[in-house]
Amino acid sequence: MRKPEIDDLLAAMLESHDNVSDLNLTVDRPLQVEAAGELVAVPVDPAIENLTPFQTEIFALNLVNGDRRLTEMLIKSGSCDTSYYLPGKARFRVNIFSQRSNYSMVLRKLETTIPTIEGLRLPDAFKKMPAEKNGLILITGATGSGKTTSLAALLSEINATKAVHIVTLEDPVEYVHPSRKATFNQRELGLDYDTFANGLRAALRQAPKIILVGEMRDHETAELALKASETGHLVLSTLHTVNAGQAVNRIVGMFDKDEEKLIRQRLADTMRWIVGQRLVPKVGGGRWAVHDILANTIRSNELVLLGEQDGKTFYDIQEVGEPFGMMTFDQSLLHSYEEGLVTEDTAVNYSTRKAVVQRGIDTIKQKRGEKTTDVQGLRLDADYNRSVFGARKK
Repeated sequence: MRKPEIDDLLAAMLESHDNVSDLNLTVDRPLQVEAAGELVAVPVDPAIENLTPFQTEIFALNLVNGDRRLTEMLIKSGSCDTSYYLPGKARFRVNIFSQRSNYSMVLRKLETTIPTIEGLRLPDAFKKMPAEKNGLILITGATGSGKTTSLAALLSEINATKAVHIVTLEDPVEYVHPSRKATFNQRELGLDYDTFANGLRAALRQAPKIILVGEMRDHETAELALKASETGHLVLSTLHTVNAGQAVNRIVGMFDKDEEKLIRQRLADTMRWIVGQRLVPKVGGGRWAVHDILANTIRSNELVLLGEQDGKTFYDIQEVGEPFGMMTFDQSLLHSYEEGLVTEDTAVNYSTRKAVVQRGIDTIKQKRGEKTTDVQGLRLDADYNRSVFGARKK
């Protein structure tokens, strides 16, 4: 297969279903796409029932496009990241990896339209974030949970309201921001810099007011991000953790044990917002983002400094922190259920504390005048006491 044939197959996969987010190519499987959160096969003519090792290798070679650095990385480390442009159709973030001596790849479709806070219906806390002058803002969540999209919406808001210099360090560049009020310099890993740490070190000499670091992957990157946020920069980044509270422990865990007290102090001083994000099934199809949000308050700073304890957890602070823009995943799920965006089963299944969400759902149902239980037909047995006492007399 040559590049035009590869492009035709990728285009067929992209157009095969609505809401396609990923293209999946795996040996002994047909061409597949992830649409609305589910992996489905793509029929093509002539049919490809199962991809062969040779076919996936040809795909990989075309996607790498002769790049020696990527080829060496793929051979040595077993995977590599790149981007790919399908003319007139879409841009993709590509991960090629080795499995059982064969090559597989996943292509994440990158949106060309810059998202907005209003368009994504993000929580009100996102509208407060552009006002921050310095410090650290983190978006956390699993791979594919929309962290980059939320950050792009935040940068779009800043771009529309602030005349500042913004440097982004990405792997790869996903959203290309036009310079409106702000001036953007977007740098891509492998093309413009070799590691996040080196790119961040250079960014400190490029006079930005805001720095986006695609991901805090290691100790060195975390150290430089903290340093940048301490020296008057606003640093935006992502982490792979399940919620906002765990992000604190993940950063602390990147450093040596004897540095823990100092790192907690630095993090308490620089942390502005930590947002956890998950995508859940939406009523009517598609996916919906729910959040847990941790803000910089006296109580949250105390927990960052001292760690969580019995009766004092980040969840407890978020649960009562609505006036400060905070919320838990459970509160976000209940709000989404109340608005009819997710089903009761979705709200319960994706909750952190199921009992809390179930009680909240019952309260919402009571307000609507709906039943909160399926138990029916209960009545008092008027003869129960009479029969019991009568039996005792005998």
